[in-house]
Amino acid sequence: MAGRFQSFIEQARRQQRLVVQPRMGFGRIEDMRAGLAAVAALPCAAIGTITLDSYTRVGDYQSPLDNLARGDKLNGFPIISKPLESVRSMLAPFQEANFPIQVRHGTARPQRVFHRLVELGLEATEGGPVSYCMPYSRVPLHEAVHAWREACHILAGGSNHGHIESFGGCLLGQLCPPSLLVAMTLLEALFFIRYGVGSVSLSYAQGTLAAQDLGALRALRELATEYLAGTDWHVVVYTYMGVFPTTDHGARALIRDSARLAKNAGCERLIVKTIAESRQIPTVQDNLDALMLTAEAAADAESHNDPASTPYFEEIKHEARTLIDTVLNLDANPGEALVQAFRYGALDIPYCLHADNPGRATTRIDGDGALRWANTGNLPLPRPFGQAGQKADVTSAEFLTMLNFISNRYDQNLQ
Repeated sequence: MAGRFQSFIEQARRQQRLVVQPRMGFGRIEDMRAGLAAVAALPCAAIGTITLDSYTRVGDYQSPLDNLARGDKLNGFPIISKPLESVRSMLAPFQEANFPIQVRHGTARPQRVFHRLVELGLEATEGGPVSYCMPYSRVPLHEAVHAWREACHILAGGSNHGHIESFGGCLLGQLCPPSLLVAMTLLEALFFIRYGVGSVSLSYAQGTLAAQDLGALRALRELATEYLAGTDWHVVVYTYMGVFPTTDHGARALIRDSARLAKNAGCERLIVKTIAESRQIPTVQDNLDALMLTAEAAADAESHNDPASTPYFEEIKHEARTLIDTVLNLDANPGEALVQAFRYGALDIPYCLHADNPGRATTRIDGDGALRWANTGNLPLPRPFGQAGQKADVTSAEFLTMLNFISNRYDQNLQ
């Protein structure tokens, strides 16, 4: 029997409704409770989120209390710093109402967070040994792998329905080509499963071209059916993770497109951004407005296969399979395989400055708006494009243009 979190996803899937989810977290219990209650009261298929604060993410559990005592705000909820019984009391009405809540944390060493989830009876969280180490911390990769292995055992041993969503499909926003995003989320899912977690979700971040994204999501679902056979899984899409449009009309258009992408690709869940994303930490109302906007856009969309996505599907599926199989062949232990893959350059995250990342692979946006490899480094992939005279180096000006590609396009209504 599935747990509360996965049962909610399965019910929405039967009803052909996209599940929408905010990314909000607040420092005070009363504010966190109010935010969750507001999401729970929405008429759409929505689940709750408790996003943890930046101190908790690095293992500092006293600073949140000091800041709150001074009247300062936090950028998330200090789930470990707060008294256990107080948090249990906050969660009780939602657990009784069968309203699922996921904890999002950004922690490279998550054992304490996972212990607290088990104590609170929460089933669902997210992250991964690579995706919560490489972009967000200086923790050596082998230490993060060890920590996440322990965390998986904690969750599997303390909950019959533990669920982890890999963040691998969102690595460094939109500067990773889709094949690496697909490969990383599947590799992390295999890691979770190996260490006892029986329910997983696979992430993918909306990119620079809808046809490429549709092809990538089709490839992800087909590869998941193969590599995760017999496992409980679903796919979650993230609204664009890069520089966000600064205008309200641009932000709304991008948010709507992310909902249509998720629905068109037959995905089950969408992590939603708000129109205030580029200028402030979103309020509860900002999140509610965005959730309803995405739910309405998804309701008007239908699943379909855009013929323009087929060439991307074939390319991404082949590249992702090559990356996955290369890594899995390095070692029977998936954690050690990940460490070796980065050591040898079989995995390489573009523009990531972590000490354990090879740093040779780069990307560029082509003339159609698709995100492509510029230099594959030591990745087990063919040279980009196969075009004579194709330059591999990406200039600083080109890099800046890439970072602002989506925000400029949507702000200027050049879609």
